[in-house]
Amino acid sequence: MRIVLGSDHAGFVLKGQLAAHLEGQGYHVEDLGTHSPASCDYPLIAAAVARQVQGGGAMGILICGSGIGMSMAANRFPGVRAALCTNEYLARMSRRHNDANILCLGERVIGVDLAKAITEAFVSTPFEGDRHLRRIQTLESLPSTL
Repeated sequence: MRIVLGSDHAGFVLKGQLAAHLEGQGYHVEDLGTHSPASCDYPLIAAAVARQVQGGGAMGILICGSGIGMSMAANRFPGVRAALCTNEYLARMSRRHNDANILCLGERVIGVDLAKAITEAFVSTPFEGDRHLRRIQTLESLPSTL
């Protein structure tokens, strides 16, 4: 499985720790930035990851201080379902019922061990399909303004 990672400066340290963890688990990991702890704009990183995930060839992980900004930015892209998860249950359910394809984490909110557990739950949980597929198709067909 191909996993694309991205973070801003506030998620830089955790991104490196998760990349090493995932590579150790045998995943193919691509780091799309940022590549230093210098201040940067999270929407640009979120966009780079979202574009890679849109085509279906990868799962994404985005990290900032809280995870909120990254999830807001990534969810602006059609076909992207980014989920901000703070525990393993949310990670599993975002995959099972919502077919989330980008995991968002907050480095300032969770520790590295919990982040690893959330990530493992996210990448290892399959989408259940069935009635949930119909709901995702409905979600994807909603206009951007109601």
